[in-house]
Amino acid sequence: MNEFREYEVWFVTGSQHLYGETALKQVAENSQALVSGLAQTGKLPYRVVFKPVVTGAEGIHNLCLEANNSSGCVGLITWMHTFSPAKMWIAGLKSLAKPWVHLHTQFRAQLPWSSIDMDFMNLNQSAHGDREFGFIGSRMRLNRKVIVGHWQDEDVLGSLAAWMRAAAAWLDMQGAKVARFGDNMRDVAVTEGDKVAAQLRFGYSVLGYGVGELVDTVQDVPDRAVEQLVEEYLDQYDVSTAMRPKGERHSALCEAARIELGMTAFLEQGGFKAFTTTFEDLHGLSQLPGLAVQRLMGRGYGFGAEGDWKTSALVRAMKVMGAGLKGGTSFMEDYTYDLRGADSRVLGAHMLEVCESLAGPKPSLELHSLSIGGKADPPRLVFDVHPGPAINATVLDMGNRFRMLVNPVEVVEADQPLGRLPVARAVWIPRPNLKTAAGAWILAGGAHHTGFSQALTAEHLEDFARMAGIEYLCIDEETNLSRFENELRWNDAYYHMASASGW
Repeated sequence: MNEFREYEVWFVTGSQHLYGETALKQVAENSQALVSGLAQTGKLPYRVVFKPVVTGAEGIHNLCLEANNSSGCVGLITWMHTFSPAKMWIAGLKSLAKPWVHLHTQFRAQLPWSSIDMDFMNLNQSAHGDREFGFIGSRMRLNRKVIVGHWQDEDVLGSLAAWMRAAAAWLDMQGAKVARFGDNMRDVAVTEGDKVAAQLRFGYSVLGYGVGELVDTVQDVPDRAVEQLVEEYLDQYDVSTAMRPKGERHSALCEAARIELGMTAFLEQGGFKAFTTTFEDLHGLSQLPGLAVQRLMGRGYGFGAEGDWKTSALVRAMKVMGAGLKGGTSFMEDYTYDLRGADSRVLGAHMLEVCESLAGPKPSLELHSLSIGGKADPPRLVFDVHPGPAINATVLDMGNRFRMLVNPVEVVEADQPLGRLPVARAVWIPRPNLKTAAGAWILAGGAHHTGFSQALTAEHLEDFARMAGIEYLCIDEETNLSRFENELRWNDAYYHMASASGW
């Protein structure tokens, strides 16, 4: 995921010529110092680039067009150091295709009470300059994040960092390709959806391939490459005795390596960032890809099981947002419950495909029966996800819009060892509790497949949903089921009217 380190965010300061050259020179110096100060904090994931202060409609428009055409610019941070008449921002904001965040701050945190004069007041007008700028954003009904506070405050830096990560994921999604090996699991509703609507809304395309095309690539993998990858497995994981060299099931591990190498080659050659599989479409493959999926997700690919392309794209976006942060991100599924009243919890897992980024330093590589799909027993990494905060998220096609649903959770240790459960797994308590969280999730139509992350917070995904212009719902400590049902009704009414009016 190192390719994202080249991304940058442009810092754009608004003013006007009314104040004169001396004041504008000071505005530029303060803005440059602010940008340098942001870099020195070490709290932001990408470089912030100072752009010359804008004072007129033509300059603003040209800067927005330049941002659109920059492959490395993920978005703009806007700040009105002084009053900046907002009509001159209309053409630029209409043309801007990159996300932007409105930073409502001022250069100095505290007022120099004894020395304040009108020169100081005219220069430091963010308090009402940003209100003028805020009006035009609202009048144009533009999606943007507003961050309020001094630019050196920890909460402000944290919100800026979250927005920057979401903006990077949004840029990464534009033109991305998702490969579907086989189709959706038959008769399943929630994994279906409108792929054209998704491409229009999110920017990624979904391309289907028969499993035979993947099989051809797998069969072309040289034996020596398989041997080298098996050696890597033996070095990185605790491999069960039966799959080690000379073990009676060593051939199964070799076949898993061949599938991984074939899938990798297919995805790299096609320039894909995410993919899906399904156990109902395995013709020509000896086993369901399990280890391959776990390791490909570990390298940053998005994944969705049973043809779930929406979750595959979401997992990829979450991978980009979490790049460099502590904690992993994976495809996940709410599988079964431990119902114990107020302390009820979820056991999350999948048949095979939980990303190794959630594992400890050396997970176990084991071979077990899959008991579904009618194929040979596939190797898989088995581990417990570490305790700590996490989020569960899903994207749904509601017919007239896409909906993102997010639930913060707390991963906990299992009460007893899960020695007979042959898959990677996580145990968590949803917020505010399972009864409320599961009720709200079901009322909202939440899918059983999710993107699960111990690196991200709900703020990252809320920022991303805002950039995409999709509905966002968060189930958290403040959730009350009656109010949540009303929110769903209000949202239905809003999106119906917005669609009819062309908002």
